[in-house]
Amino acid sequence: MVTVGLAFTSALVAWSATAALAAYAQRRPSIARVGWLVAALGLAVGLSAAVLGAILDFGALTFRLYQIGVSLLGPLYMAWGAVEYGARSPRGRFTSRLFLSAFTIVPLVVLSVDRVRTQFERSYPAFADHYDIIPRGVVGATHLLVLVLLVCAVVGVLRRPDRGDRVPDLTALGLVALAAVLSVLVGRTGLGALGPLLMLGAVAALWGASALAVRPHRRDRFEDEDPYDDEDPYDGGDSYDEGPYDDYDDADEPFESHAEPQEEPVRRRRRSPVPVDDHQDAPLSRQQSRLRGVITIYTLTEGREHGFDQIADAVVEQVAHQEPDTLLFACHTVPNAPLQRIVYAIYRDELAREEHERQPHTLEFARLSAAHVVATNVIELSLSGASASDGLAAMLMPR
Repeated sequence: MVTVGLAFTSALVAWSATAALAAYAQRRPSIARVGWLVAALGLAVGLSAAVLGAILDFGALTFRLYQIGVSLLGPLYMAWGAVEYGARSPRGRFTSRLFLSAFTIVPLVVLSVDRVRTQFERSYPAFADHYDIIPRGVVGATHLLVLVLLVCAVVGVLRRPDRGDRVPDLTALGLVALAAVLSVLVGRTGLGALGPLLMLGAVAALWGASALAVRPHRRDRFEDEDPYDDEDPYDGGDSYDEGPYDDYDDADEPFESHAEPQEEPVRRRRRSPVPVDDHQDAPLSRQQSRLRGVITIYTLTEGREHGFDQIADAVVEQVAHQEPDTLLFACHTVPNAPLQRIVYAIYRDELAREEHERQPHTLEFARLSAAHVVATNVIELSLSGASASDGLAAMLMPR
């Protein structure tokens, strides 16, 4: 009964984690989170089959489902999600996807049709006790690929120039690696009553890594934060992704093609300017004290400058036509630093800034630019005084 209770608890926690990861993937979509969602789903199905096996004794079907979820899909998709989360190289990601396809289809077919020795007990069965040499070899190669993918993910994070964001990324990858190791260990050896406890740890580690990955870093703190959302699990993520990093690999694809046309921009009634007498500048001073400015410095991936500039031009145009309270929004190149872009924005007040960050085109810009950016620094300003020619705003922000 102890084994049955532990098996049921581990399956229940696995389904809860799957639901949480689905919410994370919906909140901040990325390929890494989808991979971890598939891993959690595989673990949940495998552990559910193990519950039936613990109650009714394992059979060929429950054993196959258990091993496919715990020994194959769980660790494989954890490791692939780690590569998508930690690696920046498009070539490396493409290669990992090729291996993922091969090492999903072939082992899945082998584990589904190969002969199984059917002398089972009610505890978690060990892989090698019931499968022959071919399934053992195929799954062993899969586990070797899992190790290689995890190492590549860690190396990808260590090679990033933005050192300040390595610690949360490495922590998330460490939790994913722990979950994969525990899943492989339990699938291979069973470990009796200890198996469900270790699978609880694996599910918890994967859940924790996913929760850590959706929290914002310094560079993407404004990506999709909703100032009116008080729910704690989504206070921000892969890193700037992919954040994580979210995926937009086609540099020449128009910005507008990814936008969701059904979303309307956040609007409010434009406020009347404060009247100013020629001999009295106090109202102007009070107005300046409410102005807010933000300077965002982007460091781009080499070779992705053109794609970022296309996305930036599109969002500048959207801001100009849809945000009357964004007084200035401009993107600058840096002549002596071709991989840097500086976005300078001035808002009428803090509310105007919050509304800008909630606009669909702003969220789309943050999502699409992630694949082109390796580091982002944000500098917040409170304007205390300014002087500008009459034509500056008209030149930079055509209405």
